[in-house]
Amino acid sequence: MNVFEYHAPKSLKEAVDYLLEKGENTMILNGGTDLIVRMRDCHIKPDYVMDIKKIDGLTDIKFENGKVFIGACVTLNDLGLHPRIQKSYPYLAQAALSIGSRQVRNRATCIGNICNASPLADTATPLLSLDAKVHIYSKSGERDVALSDFFVFVRKTILKHGEIVTGITFDDVKSLGIFTKVSRRKEVDLSTVCATVIKTDDTYAISCGAVAPTPIRLHETEALLNSKELTEELIKEASEHAYHEVTPISDIRATEDYRREMVKVLLKHSLNEWL
Repeated sequence: MNVFEYHAPKSLKEAVDYLLEKGENTMILNGGTDLIVRMRDCHIKPDYVMDIKKIDGLTDIKFENGKVFIGACVTLNDLGLHPRIQKSYPYLAQAALSIGSRQVRNRATCIGNICNASPLADTATPLLSLDAKVHIYSKSGERDVALSDFFVFVRKTILKHGEIVTGITFDDVKSLGIFTKVSRRKEVDLSTVCATVIKTDDTYAISCGAVAPTPIRLHETEALLNSKELTEELIKEASEHAYHEVTPISDIRATEDYRREMVKVLLKHSLNEWL
């Protein structure tokens, strides 16, 4: 690991000023479960590391004005074990608690999982299906970006230098949802495929991970489902459509065709719960 300067700002303004002053070889430290490993293995060599955990408000989970807010420093365990999240959004809690070990989840954050922009980010699929928005702070002010527009490619987001994600929100609506994760081991493993299917009234939202360069919504399959009454025949048709809508690759965890088949299976099993 290379030598670097450490800084822990106490406000968003101080944090942004530091980023702009020190330049683009400055990394933001939140949970650090990905950053520290990449630094240790010399995949990245930042000159400056800025720890944002001392900034007020970033550890909040709030239910206000018909919205749910998850702060940038909320850990995966805090999210997954939050009583109201478990009651109203059990599929989001399940996704959070499916990541890594308990020790990792005590450090790793939901927003870190999102900002890493891994194709298999487990918390991304429920948040995509919930039409979540990412809150971004910079010297020029704040802006909100749909999570579906936040991801650009593998490990790439729309974030520019000098911008910090402060949290994510979604509408606090009554919904049913199912999160499913397929992995080689039952626990402490990365997703081979993950998916979240949400039903709000009679409208379906479907998101998948590890089947494209970024976590994605299956808009075409959703349109098919939302155009008709749910039946066994429609579930079969939608599952076949999902098979062709995803664009997975073959890698050490699975082949392209296996991932496509798993998307079919996960969607079919999820939808059958609501027949």
